Amino acid sequence: QVHLVESGGGSVQAGGSLRLSCAVSGYTFSDGGCMGWFRQAPGKERAWVGNMYFSLTYYAASVKGRFTISRDNAKNTLTLQMNNLKPEDSGMYYCAARNPVDGVSCVKPEHYYWGLGTQVTVSS
Repeated sequence: QVHLVESGGGSVQAGGSLRLSCAVSGYTFSDGGCMGWFRQAPGKERAWVGNMYFSLTYYAASVKGRFTISRDNAKNTLTLQMNNLKPEDSGMYYCAARNPVDGVSCVKPEHYYWGLGTQVTVSS
């Protein structure tokens, strides 16, 4: 059974940094699978933040250059380092992992295993 548990959320002022971690169990990252982060603000749909795919990492335009996703295979953790945070970055952040699915982009919040989320609040 796959379990994803996020931690590290909190409140921070604009320009600050947070580091989110995701403890992963029951899942093995494989070629063609997706591991990454989504976020959801109140009243909005869940939005893609970024993901690892094969040996590459991709980011939404809104976070590129400020956020970094990394993976520690030995510790089975996925990390999201967030720098220069903005109020529009606020929301619930979800760790997500998916096995290879033909024809479905990693950007779509489909076929994923999900964590329960961790709240990030950025004040101006």
